[in-house]
Amino acid sequence: MQPAVEFRNICKAFGPVQANADVSFSIAKGSIHGVIGENGAGKSTLMSILYGYYNANSGQVLIDGQVQDIRTSHEAIALGIGMVHQHFMLVENFTVLDNVMLGTEGGFKLASHRAVAEAKLREICTRYRLDVDPLAKIEDLSVGAQQRVEILKQIYRSANILILDEPTAVLTAQETASLFEILRLFKEQGKTIILITHKLGEIMEITDQVTVMRAGRVVGAVETATTSKEELANMMVGRPIQSELPRAPYNPGATVLKVEQLQLNDKAGVRLLADIDFELKAGEIVAIAGVSGNGQSELMHILSGMRLPTGGKVAFLGQDLPFKGRHDADGLPAAFRDLGIGHVPEDRLRDGVIKDFSVMHNTVFGHQDRVKNGMGLLDFKAIAARCADLLRVFDVRPANPDLRIGLLSGGNQQKVVIAREVSAKPKLMLVGQPTRGVDIGTIESIHTQLLRMRDEGVAILLVSVELEEVRALADRIIVMSGGRITGELKIEEFDTTRIGLLMGGMHKS
Repeated sequence: MQPAVEFRNICKAFGPVQANADVSFSIAKGSIHGVIGENGAGKSTLMSILYGYYNANSGQVLIDGQVQDIRTSHEAIALGIGMVHQHFMLVENFTVLDNVMLGTEGGFKLASHRAVAEAKLREICTRYRLDVDPLAKIEDLSVGAQQRVEILKQIYRSANILILDEPTAVLTAQETASLFEILRLFKEQGKTIILITHKLGEIMEITDQVTVMRAGRVVGAVETATTSKEELANMMVGRPIQSELPRAPYNPGATVLKVEQLQLNDKAGVRLLADIDFELKAGEIVAIAGVSGNGQSELMHILSGMRLPTGGKVAFLGQDLPFKGRHDADGLPAAFRDLGIGHVPEDRLRDGVIKDFSVMHNTVFGHQDRVKNGMGLLDFKAIAARCADLLRVFDVRPANPDLRIGLLSGGNQQKVVIAREVSAKPKLMLVGQPTRGVDIGTIESIHTQLLRMRDEGVAILLVSVELEEVRALADRIIVMSGGRITGELKIEEFDTTRIGLLMGGMHKS
C-alpha cells in the first residue's frame, strides 16, 4: 500500500536559520504517526509545509504516492489534508456552525446552506462521538470542546489526513482520553493521523510509529511497540534526561504571601473565587492543582495585579497589596513587579510576549526602567548585552536577539518569558503552566531554574494541571475546585486518587 504521506529530502530555511534539513520519512495510510522533537526541532515547520502554510526550498511531498506541489492551505484542503493547530483558529463570538462554515459558505443563499451544513454537522457529531452543539458560541465552550470544533472543521471538509499540533497541551486528563477515543475511531475508518506532541506517555499510548527530529533533521524512526520513553527522550535531546532533579531539603523561611478570605465575582455576580486562604513562605514551592477553569487563573490574575478582587485581602512581605479604593487594575502589574513579584503567565502568547516584536524587546518588557542610562533613556547597548546573556544561559534557540519572537517555537518563547522574570530577581514568583507545550529537555531546564530559585529563598506559587510536574516541584499542594480550596497536602502525602477526589470537589481535607 502506498504511504498516505511521504517527505523526500525536504529543506526549509528562514534566513540563516535552517528549520528543516534533508528530511525524509513516510507515514502509513490508516495509522497514527507521532512526530516528536525538542522545541525548534522543525516539526511544526514540516507540517506547515504539508499544509501549505510554508513552501519548501527544496524536496518533494507525496500524497498517496503522487508528487504534490502544495503552495497554499486551500490546495492542501483540496487534497484531503486538515490541520488542528496548537492555538485554535476560532472566532470566539461566532457559533460552532459559523466557524465550521467559514470559507465554505456556498454562495448567496446562505440560509439554505446553513440548514444543510447544520444537518451535516449533527451527523458528523453523532458518527464520531464529538458531542458539540452546532449552535453554541465558541466563547461558551470548554477548551476540550473548542478542540472538538477544530476537528469538526476538518471532517466537514473531508479531511483524510489529519495533523494535530500539540493537541493535549491545554486539555485535562479526561479530555485527553476523550480525544484519543476519537482518534482511534478515525483510524478504524481508514483516516491517517499525524500527532505532534512532547508527551512521551501519549506517544507510547496512541501511536503506531514515531519519527524523531532534532535540529531540523530526522534522527530516528521506530515502531512504537519496539521502543520506550527513555529511548525516545535520548533520541530527542541527544543525552540522558534526569528523572529526578536535585533539590535542597525543605527549609521554608518567613511568610512572603498571605491570602485571606479572597473573593471574586464576575460582572453578572457569579462567584469565581470564594474564601481563599493560604500562606506562602520564602524558599518553598506551593503548587495549586485542579482541573482548568476552577479559579486558578483568576487567582493568579489577582496576585499579579491584572484583576481586582471583590473582597478579602492579600499581604506581600507584611504589607497589604493596594487593591482597596481602586476601580480598575490599571498600573497594578507594573507596581507589583516593582515590589518584587514576578509573573510567568499561563498564556504566553496573550499575556507573556508581544509576538510582532523582537526577542530582545521581549526580554525587557515590563522591566524597561531597569535598563535606562543616566539621561533616563533606554540603554540599548546594555539591553543587547543582557539579552545575549539570557539567550545563552536559558539556551534559547535560535539565539538571535533580532528575530521576531512570534517565529520562535512555543518552548523557546517560554524560555524568553522565564528568563525575563527570573533575571529580575523577584521575591515572589507566580508561575502558570510553565511547561505547557514544551519538550522534555526544556521541561528539565525550566524545572531546574524553578528549583534553583526555591533553593535561593524565592517563594514560588505554581499553577499546573500536570500532576507529574506538581510531584516534581512542590513542597505543598493546594487543590482547587469550583473556585474554592478543597484541600491541602504535603508532598509526602501525594496521592493521585486523593488529589483527584479533591479536584472533583468530592472530598474536604
